[in-house]
Amino acid sequence: MLTEINFDGIVGPSHNYAGLSLGNLASARNFGRVSAPRAAALQGLAKMRANLERGLPQGFFLPQRRPDEGWLRRLGTDMEAASAVLRANAMSASSMWAANAATVSPAPDTADGRCHLTAANLVTMPHRSHEWRETLAQLRLAFASQDHFVVYPPVPAPFGDEGAANHMRLCAGHGSPGVEVFVYGVAGGAFPARQHREASEAVARIHGLAGERTVFARQSDEAIAAGAFHNDVVAVANERVLFTHELAFAERDRFYAELREKLPEVEIVEVPAAEVSLADAIASYLFNAQLVTLPSGEMALVLPSEARETPSVWRWLEAHVAGNGPVRHLFVHDLRESMANGGGPACLRLRVVADPATIDPRFMASADKLDLVEALVSRLWPERIAVEDLADPALWRACVEARTALCIELGLSELNRAEF
Repeated sequence: MLTEINFDGIVGPSHNYAGLSLGNLASARNFGRVSAPRAAALQGLAKMRANLERGLPQGFFLPQRRPDEGWLRRLGTDMEAASAVLRANAMSASSMWAANAATVSPAPDTADGRCHLTAANLVTMPHRSHEWRETLAQLRLAFASQDHFVVYPPVPAPFGDEGAANHMRLCAGHGSPGVEVFVYGVAGGAFPARQHREASEAVARIHGLAGERTVFARQSDEAIAAGAFHNDVVAVANERVLFTHELAFAERDRFYAELREKLPEVEIVEVPAAEVSLADAIASYLFNAQLVTLPSGEMALVLPSEARETPSVWRWLEAHVAGNGPVRHLFVHDLRESMANGGGPACLRLRVVADPATIDPRFMASADKLDLVEALVSRLWPERIAVEDLADPALWRACVEARTALCIELGLSELNRAEF
């Protein structure tokens, strides 16, 4: 049976605050801070466990090998000789944010009735641009059944594609045909627009999506300039509900009208700027929550603790739940390590609508499997990493050894190849 599965990225042992992501205000603000990779991974695993206990199917992706020595070799250098900037880019643990892994079109939407996944190229940011090779390897393992899935390499550069963070799907139910919304940017003042319309259109064509069930919406320049580097910082969708900030989209009224024409049952829940400013929405990651449907049929938001700590945001949420809005439950999680680098609950997961029985079980979570991963993380993940530690060969070895042990523990030793 088709259901929505959230695949979370396990936070890697090299998680650090090198401030590499231009336009990501949290990343810039926390540059140079001492990170806590062990705590970061355990926080993410706790969220996965809680969602499992809520009756939500849960999968995961493994951290990528860091340092990425293959990438450095392609640049004619290595960890010993590389500049501090290249070394930091080779050590980034940013693949933890699985929302950027790929764009996913479920089987009910596609011409051939299979689920289509295209790995994101992430070309705008150097530290993320080399993720796609190993992302593609994991996608091809997890979704290997050619009867049910088609997995594609990235759209070619220079067309920037940041994956599901700029893609939403609205539908009557996860197993029903949906309307897929591709959100692209054009300008953002000092910050780059990371998702190109050309990339979005290419993915829609590759996935075999019908024009009458596809919408291309432009992210507002104001949102990008305020630090909404991905659409999922200012909007999120689930089944028939679009939950969005008033200032998320350019030509908002036209976008809403097109959406209502293609999916009449859509319910648009718009948070007014007068009640929650863009600044508060972005700082709290209100819209980077996971909007999910519980087994009861009720919808819930899985939120970072920063949302509860932002008065305007929590006031709006409590009023919404107290009224007759579609969101009936608020679940709050401590994800401070990920949040400090600019990634909330929704950044950490890739949504895939599929039958769990068609997926490689090694990528599916269970309570027992999470116990094993937590024990290994508690034993092998570094407790702290300062930016200057990125030059330490002992840290490089520790990160490789920790990740290698995790692959072995989960029966995915084929991911220990030195290079992809």
